[in-house]
Amino acid sequence: MEVKQLHEKRWLVIYTRPRWEKKVDGLLKQQGIESYCPVRNVENQWADRKKEVSFPLFNSYVFVRVSLREEAQVLYCMGVMGYVYYMQKPAVVRDEVIDEVKRNLTLYKDLEIINLQNISVGDRVLVKQGAFANHPGQVVQIQGKNVLMVFDNIHCALVTRIPFQHITINNLNQNNKNAAK
Repeated sequence: MEVKQLHEKRWLVIYTRPRWEKKVDGLLKQQGIESYCPVRNVENQWADRKKEVSFPLFNSYVFVRVSLREEAQVLYCMGVMGYVYYMQKPAVVRDEVIDEVKRNLTLYKDLEIINLQNISVGDRVLVKQGAFANHPGQVVQIQGKNVLMVFDNIHCALVTRIPFQHITINNLNQNNKNAAK
């Protein structure tokens, strides 16, 4: 192995414990390891005040720019679960991709990542916040970041669009009812 390869730095993706992204980012920086945890700022409303809170853009992922010699050191950081692999090797992210994420976060303040893999048409969901908070319904259609749903427990079929982040999957209750029959 060449000496150049040992010292050449590249961006890798690490998997962290849930909700430890910012903490891991800080711990790695304290150890002198270049890391990047992209965050988005959201204004949260409480009963008595409003506060801007920063959330990681990618849940449980942090980017690290390390050489081959530093790769093992990252794994010893508290909160790091391991590297994300692609084709049996740690996944490498091009510098341009990291620069693009940084640039887009400065240009677009409302940027967010939404995982739609866990929800599909026909799922029973519960609205977490908004006009229909705590009302169950069924997903009829997924339109980008909005979900078209039907509320059937108010004695009529009311159809509305709900932002994806305002619902939670509630299929467990439906499966339990079917098992009881």
